[in-house]
Amino acid sequence: MRSARRAGRRTNVALLSLLSLALATGVLAFAVGTLPAATVVAVTHGALGVGLLVLIPWKSFIVRRAQRRRTNRPGRVAGTALGVLTVACVASGLLHALAGYRLYGPVTALQVHVGTALALIPFLVAHVAAHPQRPRRADLSRRVLLRTAGLGTASLAAYGAVEGVSSLLGLPGARRRGTGSAEVGSGTPELMPVTQWVSDPVPDLGGDHGLRIHGRNVRRAELDGTDELTAVLDCTGGWYAEQVWSGTRLNRLLDELPADASIDVVSVTGYRRRFPASDAAHLLLATRAGGALLSAGHGAPVRLVAPGRRGFWWVKWVAEVRVVDAPWWLQSPFPLQ
Repeated sequence: MRSARRAGRRTNVALLSLLSLALATGVLAFAVGTLPAATVVAVTHGALGVGLLVLIPWKSFIVRRAQRRRTNRPGRVAGTALGVLTVACVASGLLHALAGYRLYGPVTALQVHVGTALALIPFLVAHVAAHPQRPRRADLSRRVLLRTAGLGTASLAAYGAVEGVSSLLGLPGARRRGTGSAEVGSGTPELMPVTQWVSDPVPDLGGDHGLRIHGRNVRRAELDGTDELTAVLDCTGGWYAEQVWSGTRLNRLLDELPADASIDVVSVTGYRRRFPASDAAHLLLATRAGGALLSAGHGAPVRLVAPGRRGFWWVKWVAEVRVVDAPWWLQSPFPLQ
């Protein structure tokens, strides 16, 4: 095809731009838990990923042309590894989008998607270093802008086609939440997967251990059944569940807080998240889900429920709640421990 024969620098720049934006929106998708903002991020991320597939015919022509030259250009190994990992990343993302949350051996499709995305970053840097693309004035020409708009339109159309086929065939992925997560165990807490951040283990707490709230000791029984809240736990592992959580709201347990104060919620494992004081009325220290006491895997005896935030904010096995002077935003976007 004539347009493929002209494939070259602009195709590579387009691929680099799409891949960089896909990585950025992928990180953002982990952070945004409120709708409709999360939907916008998830759709953008999906369209960018499918856009990489749209450019395959042009990129394949570039690869074949380089192979005919039989040159051992710098960065060839990095480029090959980058291509393989990118294909695996996009394929596993599509598998999650179509099949929903499920295990394939010890891993899920989303875990493969995230793992390959992280693995390809150093190869992307090496490939770009070996094949630098300097900006040109012609890159802002009307023709280039029209082609960019055409690529964006084609990517969104391809993403819409994937979603349409999924819906038409009644595939599990068609019922994903706006964040891209699939429903697992709503109304039935025991069916929710047991997941926690990175390598945090499930601790053996053995009964009704105490916790400290703003300097005083509180027992689980004192928190049980005061307040009830229906909220969606949306895990970055690719699943969500809506449950009726019961416990006590934080504003009942804390004295009147200064407007500039923050709340540290700390797990027995050392895991922690910090919230603005204004969130106290919306945060629940839960002891039950669906009327039953929490299981160890789901945070017993006390876990935090943080509506509108992704699952890694929902601290399990709460050991302490502190009021601190540091700004709530002065923390890593994602936990480092």
